[in-house]
Amino acid sequence: MIYLHYSPSTASMAPHILLEELGVPYELVLIDKEAGELDSPAYRKLNPNGLIPVLRDDDLVLFETAAICLHLVDRFPAAGLAPQVGTPARSECYKWLSWLSTTVQQALILYFYPERWADTPDAIVQVKAHAEARVLKLLEQLDVRLASGSEWVLGDTFSIVDIYAMMLCRWTRNFPHRKARDFVHIAPWLNRVLARPAVQRVFAREQIGQPWV
Repeated sequence: MIYLHYSPSTASMAPHILLEELGVPYELVLIDKEAGELDSPAYRKLNPNGLIPVLRDDDLVLFETAAICLHLVDRFPAAGLAPQVGTPARSECYKWLSWLSTTVQQALILYFYPERWADTPDAIVQVKAHAEARVLKLLEQLDVRLASGSEWVLGDTFSIVDIYAMMLCRWTRNFPHRKARDFVHIAPWLNRVLARPAVQRVFAREQIGQPWV
């Protein structure tokens, strides 16, 4: 049995949507961050970093969102949510997924938690501003990619890259200036992702209200 340890509107959203897209049996395990469950001995045994998400697949325990997503598409390849292993298209998938998780997501973490890198109020404000500018610059790359006319990031087929990218674009919804939804080519792509039944089911299950992105 597959268990996803999650918290609404966090990085667990990508594997949650992916599980819905796959249509396989799974169970959600809600982690109450406010109650300190991330630091509990039981959770730290699953993920010593104390971060969400964690996926348990029988005896296998995985953390890191991108790793969880890749595990799931490899576990259920017939769903076609990632290109075939060994193909150039699969390498493109690795590239974009890695870029999202190690570049875009980390810039967003810097934006949301600037106090981890600065001590004084002025420095915190400066770090946050630089992080926001960095995220928007990165989103320009995604916008250029989507300007090619393809329906999805990897081309004509919806994939885990679209799921992951939508999740991160959503995190910009409250940016004080420009948001992901303000980019010319990102906006219609976001609407296509949000229209998918699996995405809507997850938003309902996690009780996420508007604005979605």
